[in-house]
Amino acid sequence: MRDQGLEEAIRAVGGVGALARTLGISQPSVSNWQKVPADRVLAVESVSGVSRSVLRPDLYGDMVEDAADELDQARAQEYQLLATLLLRAPSDEVLAQLATIKGDASPIGMAHLALASAAESSDADSVSREYFDLFIGLGRGELLPYASYYLSGFLHERPLARLRDDLARLGIERRDGVYEPEDHAGTLFEIMSLFAGGTIAISREEQTNFFNRHLKPWIGRFLADLAVAQRATFYKAVAALGTAFVEIETEAFGLPD
Repeated sequence: MRDQGLEEAIRAVGGVGALARTLGISQPSVSNWQKVPADRVLAVESVSGVSRSVLRPDLYGDMVEDAADELDQARAQEYQLLATLLLRAPSDEVLAQLATIKGDASPIGMAHLALASAAESSDADSVSREYFDLFIGLGRGELLPYASYYLSGFLHERPLARLRDDLARLGIERRDGVYEPEDHAGTLFEIMSLFAGGTIAISREEQTNFFNRHLKPWIGRFLADLAVAQRATFYKAVAALGTAFVEIETEAFGLPD
């Protein structure tokens, strides 16, 4: 008989077969589980959104608060990684660090592995040219990574004004020397990183509202465009990671507290 945590994970992903596919293992293997194996807990947590303290309370039951903090720090790091790669082209040192990223058979784990592979086969000069062609260009780049553009068709429109109103309400000010509009995808990921990591202390409800208001309506379309952009090579892997992570966040923000 399956335990409660495993049952919740199976329901969350849509069945035993779906859980097996997302983990990259056979359906009979999952069917034989009575509880989530210890070495699969983090992967199942990632794909299902069910907390490790629910999946294996015998392992994590006394660590609920610490586990939540650890998960939020991991979210913050993921947001910051995406922000860093979208706000500027990575240096050779950053590419070397990216090449060491590990992964697993989950969708986000596979996206990590793909990013590591792309970084290993790239160099700063080629990625810098790619970044310029994609986001800057002579006049404009192939893509415009701004909420206003995706939501209204123009830059500096109402979506940016709404964002600035919310940032002012939260006490978030533009840094000196930063002239990029605040609705840039990288800037929004950076703000979410500060929320998730606790640098800017706001409630889960406020995080959810910010994500749903300023990222959810358009970021998926931008990442889909980046994935098929003519000039994208290294940044296809960035798009894949962003897509996998945003899907997890979208699902998680839709869950009740």
